[in-house]
Amino acid sequence: MSGPFGLPLALLTDSYKASHAAVFPSARSATAYAEFRQPFNNDPNDQRMVFYGLQYIITTYVDRVWTDSDVDTAKAFFSTHNAGHSAFPFPEALFRKFVRENNGHFPIRIHAMREGSVVYPHTPVMQISARDEYAGLVTYLESVLLMTWYPSAVATLSRKAHTRIRERYTQSVDDNMMWTLETRMHDFGFRACTCVEQSMLGGAAHLLTFAGSDTMSAAYYVQHVLNGGRAVATSVPATEHSVMTAYRNELQAVLRVLDEYGQGVVACVLDSYDYARALREVLPMVAERQVHDSGVFVIRPDSGDQVEAVLLGLRAADRAFGSTLNSKGYKVISGASVIQGDGVTLDSLERILDAVVDAGFSAECVGFGMGGGLLQKLDRDMMGMAVKLSSITYEDGETRDIMKFPKQGSAKVSLPGKFSVHADAAQNGAPVAFRSSHAPSDPDLLELVYDCGPVPGHAWDSFDAVRARLDDQWTRFPKIARAVSDDLLDYQKLVHDRQEQRVNDGSAFA
Repeated sequence: MSGPFGLPLALLTDSYKASHAAVFPSARSATAYAEFRQPFNNDPNDQRMVFYGLQYIITTYVDRVWTDSDVDTAKAFFSTHNAGHSAFPFPEALFRKFVRENNGHFPIRIHAMREGSVVYPHTPVMQISARDEYAGLVTYLESVLLMTWYPSAVATLSRKAHTRIRERYTQSVDDNMMWTLETRMHDFGFRACTCVEQSMLGGAAHLLTFAGSDTMSAAYYVQHVLNGGRAVATSVPATEHSVMTAYRNELQAVLRVLDEYGQGVVACVLDSYDYARALREVLPMVAERQVHDSGVFVIRPDSGDQVEAVLLGLRAADRAFGSTLNSKGYKVISGASVIQGDGVTLDSLERILDAVVDAGFSAECVGFGMGGGLLQKLDRDMMGMAVKLSSITYEDGETRDIMKFPKQGSAKVSLPGKFSVHADAAQNGAPVAFRSSHAPSDPDLLELVYDCGPVPGHAWDSFDAVRARLDDQWTRFPKIARAVSDDLLDYQKLVHDRQEQRVNDGSAFA
């Protein structure tokens, strides 16, 4: 069996996709494209998004060699998959043809934006094409290609968190401590995932921006699969409630932790019984011990109001450990900090940072962790990712550029034609979509990554290079950009008007 998880490759799609090839019009070629239809969570002020995860999808699910055995297994499945457990239609002959004639490689071409690219609503992030008898398979793998929505959403969420934290860092942190920014958001999401694969892919997306992660599946995947053995993720020793409550009292637990890890950075959860009392009675003894060990003690609240818990911890740490004023006039606690990892969202993160800075503390004194909010509480609709057919050339040679424009759903209007994407110097290099026939002469940002099989000479970028691309583009590109050229918008209107006329005169229906 060539597919992952013991699945035949033909089943890595939705059921109805298997019935489409038989009813698709005879064509010389067909083209579809993928886009995000809306900014993350419909953010009106910052429409930047991160496109990431296609390398994993292609290498794991697309660039696999099909065999006759795969088709045989799929046929056995389809034989009882229709209503009443009757035979479900699927393109067996086409599958067997490319097994014989294309060395088992699925017969589509995929052009795509590079991993870690910053894009906007309606930027074509992928263009998929198929030719001749395989034209009807152009969207067969749509469902699995669309799964890039997940790592893209995680990558965008992490970058938005970084943007918010960086603003407070710029305000309150000295230049020589700005390096700590990449440790301020920690991935606690492994246990919140539905499977290890999700943790690996989502956790890798987080590591495009931050280095802090307890999701070791992602840390290993990034280091040893994507980055040539070069480490990206780091973590620190830390306690959980089971460690703290296993001792007769919290002081015993903390002292044992300090015996083992006190000379470095170590985090302790302090709300097993009474967070405020632990800060009053245990923390001063920790401070006395830490002065001698030169470590950093990280206080972790795990319940209560987030803002109050963080401020309570910072003020207690200030009393116990002391602080200095940095060059910007903000307190930096000596040898201690606070991490808030319970229920953090972008909104609560911003509220906490505002309160911390307003209270006179530098933003470097607080870190954040996200678990389910980072890797699980996301869905495809957050950025509206979709794949739509955009052009077809029929058997007689007529080319028809196509767009979807449901009268009752204007948000789902798509772009017609074949596209190229180019860096717009007027927008600091932000990507703009053009009709391929009316494109600038500079390089197309949609690069060929799959050509009915592996592309000779193509190599995916290292994770370090992807991180650098994201950091550069997110910093350089505007928060809101014109993502579609005027020419393409005019052409969209022209095609829309033609199709609307066909709707109005009834020729679109019969």
